[in-house]
Amino acid sequence: MQGSGFGLKLRLAALAGLLGLCGPATAAMYDVKPDEIPGKPGTIIRVYPLEGGGAGVVGKGNAFRVVYRSTGPGGEPIAVSGAFFIPAGPAPTGGRDVIAWAHPTSGVVPPCAPSLMPDTAGMIWGLGDMLARGYVVAATDYPGLGTPGVHPYLIGESEGRSVLDSVRAARDLPDSGASGRFAVWGHSQGGHAALYTGELAARYAPDLKLVGVAAAAPATYLVELFDADKSSPTGKELTAMALWSWSKLYHDPITPVVEPDAMNVFETMAQDCIESISQFEALDKAERPLQREQFLKIDPTEVEPWEGIMARNSAGQSPAGAPVFIAQGTADTTVRPEITKRFGEALCKQGAQVSFVEMQGVTHTFIARDSASAALQWMTDRFRGLPAHSDCE
Repeated sequence: MQGSGFGLKLRLAALAGLLGLCGPATAAMYDVKPDEIPGKPGTIIRVYPLEGGGAGVVGKGNAFRVVYRSTGPGGEPIAVSGAFFIPAGPAPTGGRDVIAWAHPTSGVVPPCAPSLMPDTAGMIWGLGDMLARGYVVAATDYPGLGTPGVHPYLIGESEGRSVLDSVRAARDLPDSGASGRFAVWGHSQGGHAALYTGELAARYAPDLKLVGVAAAAPATYLVELFDADKSSPTGKELTAMALWSWSKLYHDPITPVVEPDAMNVFETMAQDCIESISQFEALDKAERPLQREQFLKIDPTEVEPWEGIMARNSAGQSPAGAPVFIAQGTADTTVRPEITKRFGEALCKQGAQVSFVEMQGVTHTFIARDSASAALQWMTDRFRGLPAHSDCE
């Protein structure tokens, strides 16, 4: 979860500027024609070098923007973009294992794609260490970010498919040397995506081998999380993003929910982007329009269709699919520690192996940074086939 930035018009202008800097090739990459989309999920539509945004991996490997095929919320074929990072040197016998990175909230409109950010690599905590250990890193943008369409924000099935197909795309990427073995590592919205990836993997991508699911401050029980956050600056912005996305995706009008005099502010805030760590950190401190007023007529956590959307897209309704690593900061006011802990306990009752790392004084913004080393070691142990430690009683 998380979000910040400028308005849609400014974001579109920024996107146009970025495409202008990168040249016609970058603009053409994200402009996917309908006749290009049909095909096997996970196959690649096009590839371009990731210039500028891959600066953080100079000397450690190669970086690419990739558009690949996936499956939309309604089962329709779609195009999804992402950033892919390949270690330097030849692949080992048996291929390189893959870590799929699932990013936190960057926004809900196409210009908010992480692969378009000024420092894409810098937004992936632990990337340099992952490459140094020989892993291919596949970082999906999710549907509707980068490529055209509505971003299905916190829609678990959609997120999980895009992550799984990013691993397939890594295998399809020439000279990647990627194997079919992977772990998924995500933060906030990305933690939600990681959990759903685990739940979907055996059903949607039986050709892949999932060894572990790692999540930092994952969005889990959405009704409770949105209810707990509804009065905070961050919570209001995330609620605006969610309602805007869901109203477009499911064609449910937003007017019964949003106060008429707040509609313009709501539209602007809902279509903001975040493009740097400093914007993550500044969100709670910034003076934003929606922080100064109540923009909702009703509580969406208590009425349909919004409550139902949240309930249906809360993780943990299917088996975890692999051992689970969860990191949670005690100073997190966006994803409340008590909710995450209760979710972990529920996974334990389902029979999952859960490693729970609680980090004292760590906020939501920096939980992925501060837990990256532990998460990477945990994933490495899973790739090595070591027994997964479990904190379940």
